[in-house]
Amino acid sequence: MAHDTPLPLRDRIDADKYATSKVTLRKLMDSSALTPQARTAISATAAQLVRDIRGTTAPGLMEVFLAEYGLSTDEGVALMCLAEALLRVPDAETIDALIEDKIAPSDWGRHFGRSTSSLVNASTWALMLTGRVLDDEQPGPVRHLRGAIKRLGEPVIRTAVSRAMKEMGRQFVLGENITSAMQRAANMEKNGFTYSYDMLGEAARTEADAKRYHLSYSRAISAIATACTSDDIRKNPGISVKLSALHPRYEVAQQANMQTDLVPRLTALALLAKSAGMGLNVDAEEADRLALSLEVIEQVMADPALAGWDGFGVVVQAYGPRAGTVIDALYDMAERHDRKIMVRLVKGAYWDTEIKQAQVEGIDGFPVFTQKAATDVSYICNAERLLRMTDRIYPQFATHNAHTVAAILHMADDPDAYEFQRLHGMGETLHTLVMTQNQTRCRIYAPVGAHRDLLAYLVRRLLENGANSSFVNQIVDETVAPEVVAADPFDTFANVPAPHIAKGPALFQPLRANAIGFDLTHSQTLAAIETARAPFADHQWQAGPVLAGPVAKTGSVPVTNPAQPDDTPGMVQPATPADVATAFDTAAPWSAPLDDRRATLLRAADMMETRFGEIFALLAREAGKGLPDCVAELREAVDFLRYYAAQATAAPAAGVFTCISPWNFPLAIFCGQVS
Repeated sequence: MAHDTPLPLRDRIDADKYATSKVTLRKLMDSSALTPQARTAISATAAQLVRDIRGTTAPGLMEVFLAEYGLSTDEGVALMCLAEALLRVPDAETIDALIEDKIAPSDWGRHFGRSTSSLVNASTWALMLTGRVLDDEQPGPVRHLRGAIKRLGEPVIRTAVSRAMKEMGRQFVLGENITSAMQRAANMEKNGFTYSYDMLGEAARTEADAKRYHLSYSRAISAIATACTSDDIRKNPGISVKLSALHPRYEVAQQANMQTDLVPRLTALALLAKSAGMGLNVDAEEADRLALSLEVIEQVMADPALAGWDGFGVVVQAYGPRAGTVIDALYDMAERHDRKIMVRLVKGAYWDTEIKQAQVEGIDGFPVFTQKAATDVSYICNAERLLRMTDRIYPQFATHNAHTVAAILHMADDPDAYEFQRLHGMGETLHTLVMTQNQTRCRIYAPVGAHRDLLAYLVRRLLENGANSSFVNQIVDETVAPEVVAADPFDTFANVPAPHIAKGPALFQPLRANAIGFDLTHSQTLAAIETARAPFADHQWQAGPVLAGPVAKTGSVPVTNPAQPDDTPGMVQPATPADVATAFDTAAPWSAPLDDRRATLLRAADMMETRFGEIFALLAREAGKGLPDCVAELREAVDFLRYYAAQATAAPAAGVFTCISPWNFPLAIFCGQVS
């Protein structure tokens, strides 16, 4: 019987995790009130903003650097690889090898003198000299001399690269601690900007890490409180926190611990922020954690002690097809708990990770849009949605894109009902112009922390803005017309084909199909797994030798579930020495035609995928494995079968066909008879 009972929050959020771009964007565009004429006017306004930015003042260092070393250049990619890899380099020797590998082969000389920035040119000169010192491909005595310089100079080069990274980091990190950051922020605050401080650092790996990060956030809130002098929270500085920093196992599988550990920690920080009269934003993270984060957020928001505080904030990423659903859920929370909250709309910072993870895990879809224009359209449509919710939501629009800014200015009636946001070190000219011309607010998202914590943040910024199609990159490229920079993303989405990015099942095509994937953070997938393995909760399997001859008659022994000793999944008849002898005596080459052998392997792989519920139940009950291991075992077995089927182009010798099976798959599957 049909009913109108709403789905639980997690089911609502997860339902559209892998929704297709076209369906999602069509719904968003159909709900938008923007007419073609309005979109034309927005693009014209944005093009003029581009002209004003180019004609007003020199662009920032980030824009200049990306214009010279964007991801469309070999040198830009080399720097990207170097910066990213340095995160995991354990020793000086490896650092030296990495620098040689990434810097020496590149043509740094062609960049020298091309930039308008003396700092970028100085960096180019240093990289050019380093590359020449490291280049051994020189004839005669010159080669030997440079080899000697290389050997003597590696520590110097290592130090130079490290210093260059730190100098670059200074452009994007406001200060090494909250005190120095607030002192440095004072000049921009005089110009009308406010700040949201972000304490740099990766996710907590241990409980000690989580407690340290919690203490760091608490101290930062206390320090920032001294600058919260207005009764209007919107005029005071704020802070951003990451849930992954507050718990070492911030994941769906540890949901119970979120209630006992993470919720109290976030609540404590929120109470501190409330007492200080400041805003606290919960940062967005990977798509796998979205539903879990919203459950934590609702529990904190519902705390009666936070009543009357308008500073609780949530970050929403527009590059995900669920952004609109998340915004609706947040509005519903605010209404039910009688709160007014802040929502920071961003485009998204983990795109490359989300794409690669979905591919590797064999998922038939992506949790993010694969086309930049789709993200831009999503951002504008969801900004319009937020502007209709200002009775409960204070929108915070984080963007450096002139077209996006122009769209918001066109859609918003009251400049006091929202604010813009930008990253420290980027977008200053754009937002200064907009603040001056339109009396809008702008908050600067400012990372705070030591240089050792910088690289992960820096890599995300470079990946977001390093492509030659990004606004940040194009704004300084005078060869790109303002009308092109400010092109309407609605038209681009409709007329420009999306780039082809292979989904998980097609990752190894045309050679073979990838093994089926299971997203163990996705409620619908988890429900399907439970449904498929439920019939085998009490099933009794029988296993024994399968031979091309007689099997010795011996007794069977029970198998005990190592995770649940009172559970016996079945009986196994062990092979005897006579059975082993029979197996060797009757062994013979697999002489069927090659196509038949290949088809047999593929059929076995398909059967395993079809019977995943039984296999998962068997793995859990026979070996005590958890779901991640069950998925890994099944996928490994299927990949082995399909890989060797694809490799079987000819028999190795005398009709013999060799196939290596996975070692860890249960013996009952490969070497016995399962019934």
